[in-house]
Amino acid sequence: MNLPDRAWTLLNQALDVYADSPRAINWLRRHLARFTDPLRLAVVGGPATGKSTLVNAIAGECVATEGGQGMAWYQVPPARSQSPLTLIDTPAVGPDMEPGAVESICMEADAVLYLMGHPHNADLAFLRAVQDHPVARVAAVNSVAVLSRADELGGGRVDALISARQVARKYRKEGELSVLCQDVIAVAGLAASGGRTLSDDEFELLAGLAAAPKEELEPLLLSADRFAADPERERLLGRFGLFGIRLAVTLIRRGADTRAALSTQLAQRSGLGDLRDAISLYFTDRAPVLKARSALIGLDVVLRMEPRPSAAPLVGELERTLAGAHEFHELRLLATVSTGRVRLPEELREEAIRLAGGYGLQPQERLGAQVQGPPLRQAAAAALRVWRAYSENPVFGAAERHAARTVARSCEALITEPAP
Repeated sequence: MNLPDRAWTLLNQALDVYADSPRAINWLRRHLARFTDPLRLAVVGGPATGKSTLVNAIAGECVATEGGQGMAWYQVPPARSQSPLTLIDTPAVGPDMEPGAVESICMEADAVLYLMGHPHNADLAFLRAVQDHPVARVAAVNSVAVLSRADELGGGRVDALISARQVARKYRKEGELSVLCQDVIAVAGLAASGGRTLSDDEFELLAGLAAAPKEELEPLLLSADRFAADPERERLLGRFGLFGIRLAVTLIRRGADTRAALSTQLAQRSGLGDLRDAISLYFTDRAPVLKARSALIGLDVVLRMEPRPSAAPLVGELERTLAGAHEFHELRLLATVSTGRVRLPEELREEAIRLAGGYGLQPQERLGAQVQGPPLRQAAAAALRVWRAYSENPVFGAAERHAARTVARSCEALITEPAP
């Protein structure tokens, strides 16, 4: 039985145990209902990190506004993201947060995008809090950090994302952030949001700027104050930022001469594509696993808040479920191998990602073989022998051998639980 099925079964068993507790029943039913809902993705960060801007970029429309109070929820249909999502725009993280706000975010969200400039103590403290639960401590699998003002890391130059991605690579491989998050992604939030929500009028204004003589335009693009002297340009500045305007002008001059073309190019060059890929790999492609994680946290809350002798078997079963939750370790493996925290030879790296479900979760996709039944088990058994050997190979370091053991466990699951 896979993890989502085990979590579903445990919650239904808990309904029987707590049949006389309306509060527990309501709580458990809420978590059962979440299994059929879209994944809940919270966008979290400190003041002025661009949470609402990034919500709009992901949603592909201007649904969120800066400075809102409390948590705001937005449904994103598959047409505007790879999979249906519920985005949660949250209050700014900081000393002025309402008591219990961090816990509320952790309980309501299945996954978290944490926005920051550079990681400070407050950022790390929040990410530690996200993992400060017995279920969460099994593996840090539901958070991705976002350097959300990436253009500022590169001084607002047109090539600023190159510098920002180098910074992100450093953070994803080194220090505490690499332990607390699956990945670190650099995004120029205003350029991403502006690209995804670009209007015809805005395109015409940007095209007009691109058509202006360089000797007239370049002095305006030296600073935000100079550019914002005109009301129309000030509005553009608020929507795209100076980096986004510089980038848009460059792209138009290089051939992005329609609104659709510029919209696509801005989104790609802003780092939004990298973020969407990360959301797919770590979150939406594994939505059932992350929902199961939320359900198990919810069950643990009930067991702790209302302990009773009849719940003892549930406590034991929850502990056994967490101990055997290979799905969490697969997710962590995808992150450590994809980001280079664990270094495998290229051919092994690709195979490890594939066997762990990075290119598809069906057995045939994992094995790269269009077979079923006994041939599928044979292919899985062959892969298992290879990865067991890697897990014992003294040439590899401890991290690489651990990764190989995780891949071997994935192969075992393909043998014992083949697809119908």
